[in-house]
Amino acid sequence: MSEHIDVAVTETTPAAITEDRLWHNDGWLARVIKNQDDDGWAVEMTKDGEPEAGLVVPWTMGRDKKNPKPLDVSAFHVLLRAAREIRMRHEHQLHATLNKKVVVQVNGADIVVTLAIVADEDAPYATLTAKPGRERAAAPLAEVRVAATFKLTDASATAWIENGFDRPA
Repeated sequence: MSEHIDVAVTETTPAAITEDRLWHNDGWLARVIKNQDDDGWAVEMTKDGEPEAGLVVPWTMGRDKKNPKPLDVSAFHVLLRAAREIRMRHEHQLHATLNKKVVVQVNGADIVVTLAIVADEDAPYATLTAKPGRERAAAPLAEVRVAATFKLTDASATAWIENGFDRPA
């Protein structure tokens, strides 16, 4: 059973909390909890407004070998940096999963084809877009809505372009 201190982080929560087992600062809450896997302790980092902790790591025992070492400013900043880095990696991975891009050459011209998946819970879909390859701010040549399961490859992009940008099956 984990020892849990319930704190609702809301607009009325003070800007900073600096207790031995609970810190709140910079939009993050660090909470020292009893480790469920053994007799030790862990610390969880939760971003304000998020339902779950973004980082849970083992925490050091105090000198009495029973209670956790208190949180301090340097420990909080190390944990904060780690939590932000994990969050950034997760966001980059999610972006890469939902957005694909290929550059194909058709009739001597480079065309950039992108697939942007909208992960809607009820009706996921994707948008397939073609733009001239050399002009970054150019208007799209074509844009169609496709199934979220559409596989963007060099071959599928080339086929779409050669078929006059008709919606792929």
